[in-house]
Amino acid sequence: MSSTPLVTDSPADELIIVPRRHPGRWAAVIIIAALVGLLGWSVLTNDRFGWPVVGAYLRDVSIGRGIVVTLELTLMCMLVGLVLGTIIAIARMSPNPVIRATAFGYIWFFRGTPVLVQLLFWFNLAALYPVLSFGIPGVALNANELITPMMAAVLGLGLNEAAYMAEIVRAGIVSVPPGQSEAAGALGLTRIETMRRVVLPQAMRVIIPPTGNETIGMLKTTSLVSVLAVPDLLYSAQTIYARTFETIPLLIVASIWYIVVTSILSVGQFYLERHFARGTRQLAPTPLTQAREYLSTARRTRGKGR
Repeated sequence: MSSTPLVTDSPADELIIVPRRHPGRWAAVIIIAALVGLLGWSVLTNDRFGWPVVGAYLRDVSIGRGIVVTLELTLMCMLVGLVLGTIIAIARMSPNPVIRATAFGYIWFFRGTPVLVQLLFWFNLAALYPVLSFGIPGVALNANELITPMMAAVLGLGLNEAAYMAEIVRAGIVSVPPGQSEAAGALGLTRIETMRRVVLPQAMRVIIPPTGNETIGMLKTTSLVSVLAVPDLLYSAQTIYARTFETIPLLIVASIWYIVVTSILSVGQFYLERHFARGTRQLAPTPLTQAREYLSTARRTRGKGR
């Protein structure tokens, strides 16, 4: 019994492809849209949120200074964390057991204690060591003058971040095939030169994404320094609502600015990841490219409908 192929008179371009329907998805979309709409209406119509106060303080000078301090703290703490974390990651992989154990102990301690506790310890360092000599004869520094609130914030957040960055950098180094190091050694490069010229540039593809997440996390973690009276974004908002008793509107102002800055950092992280991913995999389309493709598809669909 022979079967004959199905022959159609219509050209392939005129075939109508009907997409499969998903009623469950549309039901979920309707439910989510209804919930979001109800929540948005409740938030916008509730006078207790104090939206006029929010609009008035969004451009306040003290809030602007707080944003600058928050960005400065984020930059300094991430620099400390990245540089020290890279050194600890390399020490963590050292063939010397003492260096390796020391690096592991650092990571174990700073990841095992809350960052707020570490901030308070650094701020109260003068209670343990009123005079800092660092073992150098003739050096005697007043700890109360040296450990300012800003210095305590940088030390507490930066040293804590170094423990996390060490593991991120170590994961990036491990991701590079060992043959790369062996080839560099065969060419006469030292261990440090191999790490700097061969391993780390390749490891950046793995290091960049979690480092971007850590940067965004650090921006929000800086809000903890408000307990040390560092005039960051949150402390500036607290200072205002302690005077005006407009607690909720000022917290909303701080939240809006945190969201704005983290959104900008997220865009920067996206393009940085694309830069280091070149030549290894297909690059993710940018939002602008996605918008152009959507508009082009919409035009073609309308043209066929006519």
